[in-house]
Amino acid sequence: MIRYTPAPADLPPAGLPGLDPAWSRLVPVVDADGVERTFHVLDNQVENPVGTLLCLHGNPTWSYLWRGLLAAAPAGWRVVAPDHLGMGHSERLDVARTLAQRVEDLGRLTDALGVTGAGVTGPVVTVAHDWGGILSMGWAHAHREQLRGIVLTNTAVSQPPPGNGPWLIRAAHVPLVGENACVRTPAFVRGTTALSRPRLDRDVRDALAEPYGTPSRRAAVGGFVADIPFADGHPSRPALDVIGDGMRTLDVPALVIWGPRDPVFLEEHLRDITDRLPDVRVHRYPHASHLVTEDAPGYADVVVDFVASLGERVREPSLDAEVEAPEDAREAPQVWARLDERMHDDTPAVVEVGGRTVSWAQLHGRVDDLARGLAGAGVRPGDRVALLVPPSIELTVAVYAVWRAGAVIVVADKGLGVRAMGGALRSASVDHVIGTRLGLLAARAVRVPGTRFSTAALPVASSATALPEVTAAMEAAVLFTSGATGPAKGVVYRHRQVRAQVALVRELYGLTDADRFVAAFAPFAILGPALGVSTAVPAIDVTKPATLTAPILADAAAAIDATVVFAAPAALRTVLATAGELDAAGAGALGTVRLLVSAGAPVPADVLRALAAVLPLAQCHTPYGMTECLPVTDVSLAGIDAAGAGDGVCVGAPLAGVEVTVSPLDALGVADGALTSEPGVVGEICVRAEHVKDRYDALWATERAASRDAGWHRTGDVGHLDADGRLWVAGRTGHVVSTPDGVVTPVGVEQRVATLGDAAAVVGVGPVGTQQVVVVLAREGPVLAPAALTERVRGVAGVAVAAVLQRTALPVDIRHSSKVDRAALGDWASGVLAGGRA
Repeated sequence: MIRYTPAPADLPPAGLPGLDPAWSRLVPVVDADGVERTFHVLDNQVENPVGTLLCLHGNPTWSYLWRGLLAAAPAGWRVVAPDHLGMGHSERLDVARTLAQRVEDLGRLTDALGVTGAGVTGPVVTVAHDWGGILSMGWAHAHREQLRGIVLTNTAVSQPPPGNGPWLIRAAHVPLVGENACVRTPAFVRGTTALSRPRLDRDVRDALAEPYGTPSRRAAVGGFVADIPFADGHPSRPALDVIGDGMRTLDVPALVIWGPRDPVFLEEHLRDITDRLPDVRVHRYPHASHLVTEDAPGYADVVVDFVASLGERVREPSLDAEVEAPEDAREAPQVWARLDERMHDDTPAVVEVGGRTVSWAQLHGRVDDLARGLAGAGVRPGDRVALLVPPSIELTVAVYAVWRAGAVIVVADKGLGVRAMGGALRSASVDHVIGTRLGLLAARAVRVPGTRFSTAALPVASSATALPEVTAAMEAAVLFTSGATGPAKGVVYRHRQVRAQVALVRELYGLTDADRFVAAFAPFAILGPALGVSTAVPAIDVTKPATLTAPILADAAAAIDATVVFAAPAALRTVLATAGELDAAGAGALGTVRLLVSAGAPVPADVLRALAAVLPLAQCHTPYGMTECLPVTDVSLAGIDAAGAGDGVCVGAPLAGVEVTVSPLDALGVADGALTSEPGVVGEICVRAEHVKDRYDALWATERAASRDAGWHRTGDVGHLDADGRLWVAGRTGHVVSTPDGVVTPVGVEQRVATLGDAAAVVGVGPVGTQQVVVVLAREGPVLAPAALTERVRGVAGVAVAAVLQRTALPVDIRHSSKVDRAALGDWASGVLAGGRA
């Protein structure tokens, strides 16, 4: 049994990292029982504020949790962060407090602080973590006239069915275990601060645990756990249910900031929150755990941006189920329209080289059967369906059947790695999974939710099962980026954007029903039916492009009498390296290809020229784009030759209906300039087109940053437009080197250095603004390049080079095997130059 020992409120000790002593104050309040108590409160004490952020900690933390938000407070906003009674530095009581009592205590405190009460009209945004979440929702119900917005971080606002609560909390809820872990020992307190990866600094861990140094000061920690109403008969269960159900009526903008590595609050808790709040957006920090405010200190800036957004609009268009689409987009044919047109065509639609073939008629029938089967099995319009199926006939059938059923495909290829793929799929809140046997085993291993459908026993239904109308405004897909420049991001497309993309690709490359293409590039492996083009899938794992050899490509071309080849740059290099293995039949099959398209990373002109010996009749094209918008530009080999040498890679002029501008870089490499199309200005490349993504999924802050210029998508690439309107790509914004002499973009320097014979990467070492340019060569030899080689590099680089390093290979992304990971390389170079191990 927990023993409560009364103690007065006090002030935190001086010297806690990040905590300004001027914020601390003691506030007397008559509590819910009519007894005067004293709260410790952190308060920036802004006079005549435009609004108040009411920040509530959970268990077993204290108001110190919100120090970052107090420091970053929005201009004119007051930030108030109290310690609950018995917690932090507030007064210790001789009895436990219930949920209902704590909600009323909180209301009385805000009255005493002048945040609420007679004559107060300023708006309030609640901010809460852990058990503070339900307390904040209880306060919101009682003060909805002042409620302007809601911010929740990792929390739960209702209890799931018995047995399904957070296992760590359920373990602490067992009386003897809970008393020992939460009160008699600091295990629960210290365990909470130990959840972060990487570990928090020791002084921060100690500060978070500082108020709880003795059993008597930890009594309320155990009391909070005991007050969690897992069972229906728990005294606090009625109050919890009322508050949780009432959330559905809190029609104010809400933001949920989430750490998905939390072992306490899981994906089902996040989904429960988003299902309850009428106007909610989510931002996930992929590497953050339970203490997301510690693991992702940038959360404070996100909260500030959220507060700023409250005055912009009541509801963000991307959050609505139906968004008004342009007239021409509504008139565009369905993605499966060409499949319907060829429903009686017995010619091949999809060919698995060395395996099976399905005709257009068969494909149409299988798609229709599966779509009706999925609808009959409970897949509803708007449901998200993860596809864990390799490129194949089954994948093609599944994609178009999901679309035809009005649901949304979720695709994260295994090239991300199993752990990252699992995280990506969980972040998408999938409702169903279609997979092979191995795919479904992987889904279980990485805890992907949803009902399971095996490709070996997919549901079918009679033609009487109705299929929904699919509109241009409905969501069509969540596609994940490669993760080459950070955690993979989910990109949401609506049907209108997919239709626009299909129409643009078909027109750009002059594709007709008479064309047949080899899909050796994963993103195009499923577009054949939408384009109305027969497709061959080569006998490789297309998520590993470098496994495509010349003979394998020739076999795929021969299987379908190919006229077009889509392949990744890494695949083309392997094709060139194995061209000598082609026999006469293989050479003949490749000799009739009219078009080669390669995307995903820049393709050197010398590679394209060399391919003429393998694909003698093929026009070589390299479209530029990204998961968020593909294609943006396109350039042929002839176009590359006409452009000549420049600072970066020439990717051609913007396509019809596509606009490209740049946001100029400042002296520190930040792209904050007004959008411009003036030739020669280096900046972040920005794109506007009908087929640009709808938004990033569950990444509200990322989407805000990428679309801060209305209607434009900031790509994260840097480059410039030339006098002829051609776009030159010079690297990524995160890879710009900010030297004392100005910014240096890496690609142009790398190209010049590569003329010496070795692949090169440029990174910056040192503080932003005073960085030094370091060149890393893919070359055997000592880590520090010999003096003669260093001078040769300096002679062609065109910028001041501080050092030249060598390593066996440059790290590249998994999906394309082409994009250099300059961030990882920069960390390595910094360590080497600081005297660390190579």
